[in-house]
Amino acid sequence: MLSRRIQAIRPFFKQSLLFNARRMATEANVSTTASKPEAPEEKLKTFEIYRWNPERPDLKPKLQKYQVNLKNCGPMVLDALNQIKNEQDPTLTFRRSCREGICGSCAMNINGSNTLACLCHIKTDEKPTKIYPLPHCFVIKDLVPDLTYFYKQYKAIEPWLQNNNIPKGKELYQSREDREKLDGLYECILCACCSTSCPSYWWNAEEYLGPAVLMQAYRWIIDSRDQSTPRRLAAMQNSMSVYRCHTIMNCARTCPKGLNPGLAIAKLKALMATS
Repeated sequence: MLSRRIQAIRPFFKQSLLFNARRMATEANVSTTASKPEAPEEKLKTFEIYRWNPERPDLKPKLQKYQVNLKNCGPMVLDALNQIKNEQDPTLTFRRSCREGICGSCAMNINGSNTLACLCHIKTDEKPTKIYPLPHCFVIKDLVPDLTYFYKQYKAIEPWLQNNNIPKGKELYQSREDREKLDGLYECILCACCSTSCPSYWWNAEEYLGPAVLMQAYRWIIDSRDQSTPRRLAAMQNSMSVYRCHTIMNCARTCPKGLNPGLAIAKLKALMATS
């Protein structure tokens, strides 16, 4: 009697097992499908980058095109350059360091303007972003300009505090008013964006000191703690060092730190005229 009952319910038991197995398979499939992240939609941006290799002097400089998916890239031009170098072309050469607009290493010409790649946002339009090294400089390789002479000029102005009466073991105090005179000058990071955008510097780079160096010269000249102001002014009393500035003001327009070298040069000219 018992075996007959078991045989009677066996078909229903098989159907229940089959139903549960199908339901579990369906739930597992739904769970697997839901857990898979959707592939991000591509948003491609074209970068045209200046390339020149000194080891291949037979090849002329060229613009090489790269495409970057902005969905997988940071917002700055430097992010795109890093991605290109890391994932597409390890031979691409450029300078970079801090990524915070402090060191000035990644200065280059982007879409016709000198700026820092780490502070320049990638435009999301369909036009390609064109990147060149700083203009009117010898190129070492790709986006790396030769700034040897620029730093030589900076060294020539002796950019350090000169005071023979500093008491040992004590601070050299400065009034609040004198300290405020240095605002807008000391922030310069010597990226050379302003000097390499100045036509006067292009024409007379061997003798004209350029916006960046002159702004730093003015910074030390007006420092109330410095004792070499007369000598510093006398060293620039010629027709080229300062007076080649024609107030074109490209320097102020292109400065990535928002400084105004042209204003500093104008004040420096006034000091020289009355010294």
